[in-house]
Formats: sequence, C-alpha cells, structure tokens
Amino acid sequence: MTGRGGPDPYDDAYGESSGPGDGDGRDGPGRGSDPGLPPHPAGPPRIPPPRSAAEDSGHWPGALDGGIPAPRPPTADETPAGRAPEPAPKPAADPEPESPLGPDQEPIPGPEPEQAVSRDPEPDPEPEPPASAPLPAPRAAPLAAPLAAPTPSAAHPLTHDLLRSLLGAWALTACSPDETAAVEAHLNHCPSCAEEALRLRDAVGLLHTEHSLDLDPMLRSRVLAGCLGRRPARIPMPGWAGAYDAEAARLDALLRDMGEAEWRAPVRLKWFDGRRLTGRDTTVAGVIGHLMVVDGIIAASLGLPDPLGADAPRSPQARTEAYWHHEPGASYGAGPPGAVRELWREQGHALVRTVSFAGRGVAELDVPYGDIALPIRDAFLDRALECWVHAGDIAEAIDYPYEPPASAHLRAMIDLCARLLPGTLAERRRAGLAAPPRRLVEAGTPGRTLHLQVEGAGGGDWYIALDSPAAVASPEEAVATIALDQEAFYLLASGHVPPQEAAAGLSGDTEAIRDVLFAAASLSRL
Repeated sequence: MTGRGGPDPYDDAYGESSGPGDGDGRDGPGRGSDPGLPPHPAGPPRIPPPRSAAEDSGHWPGALDGGIPAPRPPTADETPAGRAPEPAPKPAADPEPESPLGPDQEPIPGPEPEQAVSRDPEPDPEPEPPASAPLPAPRAAPLAAPLAAPTPSAAHPLTHDLLRSLLGAWALTACSPDETAAVEAHLNHCPSCAEEALRLRDAVGLLHTEHSLDLDPMLRSRVLAGCLGRRPARIPMPGWAGAYDAEAARLDALLRDMGEAEWRAPVRLKWFDGRRLTGRDTTVAGVIGHLMVVDGIIAASLGLPDPLGADAPRSPQARTEAYWHHEPGASYGAGPPGAVRELWREQGHALVRTVSFAGRGVAELDVPYGDIALPIRDAFLDRALECWVHAGDIAEAIDYPYEPPASAHLRAMIDLCARLLPGTLAERRRAGLAAPPRRLVEAGTPGRTLHLQVEGAGGGDWYIALDSPAAVASPEEAVATIALDQEAFYLLASGHVPPQEAAAGLSGDTEAIRDVLFAAASLSRL
C-alpha cells in the first residue's frame, strides 16, 4: 500500500477505478482479478457468466439497450491519488462523514459489501435487459463471419406446416433424401397429409397421361341426360331423335376447330352400288354440304325451308350432285371454309326442335327417299347413321381418331338396317341380283330365316326373313348364320368393304348368306 501520492495497487489489479457518479458495482469487459489482493473499496469485481461468441448471437459484450456502451470508470489521472472511489452523490441534508483515520493510517478492512449496513441505500443499478430481447451489435465492429443457416436435426424435427408445404415437391420427387424420409415418416401418422399426398400423386400422373386430352364426344349427351334426369324438359325431345342429335353433336365437335387447310382436305366417299364398290372425291366442306342437302328432305317433309329450294330433286344422290355443281358457296373446292357448317347445324337444330314441338303424331310421318319412303322416326335414325359414317370419312382424311356411337344409339342403327334387309333383298331379286325365293309362304307366317349376330356393346341377335318381306322371321326356321363385330357391320353397311370380306363367321346356306351380305352392302348410298 502507498500513500495518497503513490500509485494505487487496485488500479493495477482491477483496472481503472470508478470515479464519482460512475460506480455501479459492475466492472467493464476485460477486467481481471487477483486473489492475493484485498477487496476493492467499491466492492468485489463482478465476473460475468460465460456467453456465446458474438458471431453466433449477434450481440456484443458491454452493449446496452440502444447500442450505448457501459459507462467507463475514471482513470487514476482523473481522480486524486490514493483516494477511494466516491459513491453516487448524496442529498445535501445528509453529508458523508469524514474518515477519523489520519493520512498515514491504514484503513481497517470492513465487512463484505453485501453484508455492510449503510444508512443510505445505494443507487439502484440499471435493469438488465431480458434474456429474450435481442441486443443490437455495435456499429463499428462488423461480424466476423456470416450466420450459418440452421439445419434440421433430430433435436429439432420439421414442423407439420413445413412438411405439408413439401408435399408438392415430394409428389414430383424433387425433395432431398432427408426431406423425403421426413415427409414419408410424417405421412404414416397424419391422415390429412396422406390424403393430400395421394391427390397430388394422382395429379402428377395426369401430366404424363398416354390418353388423348380431348373431350369425350359423348360428354354433351351425358351432361344433358343428367340435367334432364334431374329436371325434365318442359317440351322433351322424342327418344327416336336422340341418336341423330348425339351424332350431329359429335360430328360438330370434330369440325369446330378446323382450319382452312383441313376444310379443304380431300375426302373419298365410298358406297356399294349394288354390284361393286364405288366412290367419289370431295372435300370436308363438300361432305357437310352433302349431309345438309339430304337432311333437307326431312326439313321439307316437316314444312321447313329446303336448302335447295322447292323444286329440288327427292333422290339423295341427285340432290348432292345438284348442290356440288350449282351451289357456289359450298360446292367442291369452292366457298369460304367452314361456312356450310353453320348452315348444317342450324338446320339440324330446327329439325330436332320441330319434332319436339310436334308431339307424338309426327312419328308416323313418311319421308320420301327417292324410290322408297321411311317413317320419320326411321329417317332420323338413317341420318344418325350417315353422320357416323361420314364423320369416320372426315376423321380418316385429317388423321384424327373417332369413336363409335353410344351402345344404345348403335343398337338402334343396327336394328334399322336389319329391318330394311328383307325389303332390300326383294328389290335385288326384282333386279336379278339375288337368287329367287326357295319357299313362299303366306304373309304373317314363319318362313326361311337367317340369324344375324353382331358382337359388341351395341350388338345383339336379329332374324332376317329370306323369301318374302311379308314372312315372319323365326329362330326355328333359321337356315344360316352370319356373325360379325360392330366395326365390321359398320364397314359393311357403309359400303367400305366388299361383302365377301365383311363376315367373321359363316355357317349354313351359302346362297342365303351371300344374298344377305350383298343386301346389307346395298343399304349404303352417296
């Protein structure tokens, strides 16, 4: 120990002493301690607890709220030598008593500061900031290294929300191995996430589908059937007109997005003229014009405008030739592409609307088809079959797939052809193109019969009277059988294949089989 004028050992051991008004019982950062020295007059040095590096926490030692550093105690040069640090200023009414010791006497060590009793309380220390409150780092000292991103570990598993957000990447197999394992482990005990994962996997499967993404042509019919089933139409459409309405809608869906080049694409129309296969070249626009003018026969029978006028011929082939040669707006290779489609569709809607308003009496109205006449209900089925046949011709010309009609509509079309076969066979006999009848019977009695079997969704069994249209077909009188699938029947009835090549299975009377196959091919026409 030295006198008042000498150096103070506490200054060397504890650092700079606190001056008046600065002592709060805390030491600044970096101060050490010596166990061999007596306690500092202002109290023992406060050793701070160990703390993490500044680079990890973002805080700096010694920084207080607002970034203000802790107050620095005055040095020995700023205070009288050998003088103990003075406490905070006391009120004037209660001055600090002077020490009774002389200048050369050593002070008697007193009790520890925390045990010493003072009549005046020490000033309250500044409150420590809460541990959770972040302390700003000093502006002058940059961080030594950037903060590392936290990585998931077993001690800190991924949360439910984070795992749910990874389900999309997991479905696309875009997660890391650790993330994949975490997601799959989570799916084992989280039903909601497992359900969402299945939906996402199904959606990913749609991105790689091998099927056509085009709408099903029968979608309109199914939607209308569902709507009408829940709320019947005030004026329902006749059931026998449903096949035509559906096939016209399917063909219109095929035509809707065609460009000019596709409308002018060449199409080969084929049919059987009674003796051999024949054909005629036209365009897609020419095919739709052909359908429109033949539909005009039904329109004229219902009192609607005929697209060819009042003096138009009644034969389908004659009407088609007249249209192709005298209609500049839709003849072969001329006219604006697609213009005829609007005329054809408007006429088709008018036909369906008219028979719907006409009621049940219109079903027996006869429609002349040149040399023959058909009830209007059969005429609508015939037009539905024509739409299917020529839609297949157009689809083949533009290299586009086309599906068969709905099974109920297909069965109705096959039934129409089966009912027309006895009359067609009789016409061929009168023209000398078929063998004469073997056994004539009275009208309304069973006669020789052929069993026609069509396989497929719209197929079934039909029995054809062979010797006379007035005879009754009977399974017990069957002398031959023809078996073919619905695709083969379509090619046969549309005149697209020779009759000898259509049937898949034949048994019985070969002459009867040949006559029926040629009669079925003769149902086709331009």
